[in-house]
Amino acid sequence: MSETGRRRYDSLRRTTQAQETRAEIARAARTLFVAQGWAVTTVREVAREAGVSVPTVYAAYGHKAGLTQALADAADLSADGPRMLAELEATAEPAAQLAAMAGYDRRLFERAGDVIMLVREAGRTEPELAATYRDGRRRGDETRVEVFSSWPAGVLRGDVRTAVDVYAAVCNIDVYTTLTVEREWSPGRVERWWGEVLAREILSS
Repeated sequence: MSETGRRRYDSLRRTTQAQETRAEIARAARTLFVAQGWAVTTVREVAREAGVSVPTVYAAYGHKAGLTQALADAADLSADGPRMLAELEATAEPAAQLAAMAGYDRRLFERAGDVIMLVREAGRTEPELAATYRDGRRRGDETRVEVFSSWPAGVLRGDVRTAVDVYAAVCNIDVYTTLTVEREWSPGRVERWWGEVLAREILSS
């Protein structure tokens, strides 16, 4: 192999190793934040759990809030937004579109509910993370406004704003946690129930 080829693969190796290190730090942080709480977990503990140095954590994410922001960004990806979009575009039936949005929320809470709750907790002391939590809620509302506004007149029981509020009251991390943890519902059962309740409460008939 030429010297140029070796150099190119050395660069790729370093990039891959850096990505693996970032992922390991993120996994360690998520484990500790959920187990201990965001406020009491230190960067030193995250570094120890990940098997790296404290400066490595800072180099990868800047600070604890930056690490938490990265976890929040990854949470959105885990819910598979493109799948929801495809399901919304595949039908014009309001009840089916409500079910598609409920499915997205089920995936989000099932795969990253712990991250959502820790971002909310961290937001009590970190304005940047409070804004992250609010932005997530706002983006969800904007999606619902867009979908509900596309329906013909007379489909909604009330106006678009009320429909968005009802959706937020029914499909949220606290309801999901109560049903899956305290009441031992399966995530699939929650999703089906959400679809039924939303159709009943939001649609005119």
